Amino acid sequence: MVEDLTGGSLEDALAREPGAAGQLMARTAELLATLHSRTGPRLGKVAVVDGGGSSHPGTCAERVAEGALRCVADAARREPRVAAARRELEDTVHALAAEVRPRDRHTLVHGELGPDHVLLTRDGQPALIDIEGLTYCDVEQEHVFLELRFGPHYQALRVPGLDEARLRLYRLSMHLGLVSGPLTLAEGDFPHPERMREIAEHNLRQALSLLKSAS
Repeated sequence: MVEDLTGGSLEDALAREPGAAGQLMARTAELLATLHSRTGPRLGKVAVVDGGGSSHPGTCAERVAEGALRCVADAARREPRVAAARRELEDTVHALAAEVRPRDRHTLVHGELGPDHVLLTRDGQPALIDIEGLTYCDVEQEHVFLELRFGPHYQALRVPGLDEARLRLYRLSMHLGLVSGPLTLAEGDFPHPERMREIAEHNLRQALSLLKSAS
């Protein structure tokens, strides 16, 4: 299905029309609520689960924790500060994962939803794009990314009832991924390695600050 959306991106609209931000974010919150009202039978990419394929083994929290530990190992090979804090980072990931209680609900999430992944129709109605990563997992994983990408506008998307234990685990995991990934790109032929190092530096500071708050 193809549709020509002529209103530009939400990201551009928020910068161009700050006075309309409240209305735009309210509409986006309604769209997000519709997305998150859908649930699936098990963890995994929608295209796989709905097609009858096998789900990911374990839980969403277990999968995220495993990914976080891989990111620590990868980043430790490239950044001395991660190497120095590796044991503490790994212990914190394990501790936060242990705090997560079982859940049998798998929510439909976008996975990488920022204001650049929302386009607007001519009359200002939002539409999600880049939906190939739609996944059934914990909604808290979506919210830590929304908080990062929407910044001061995230308050309009915040919802009650989120699990704080999951938020703590997923927030640390996200920052670790944004250290490991950019450092890996900066070593290759990425056209703007300095930008990748800036992203890694910012998220390393965030991850280390979360260690202090968790202790």
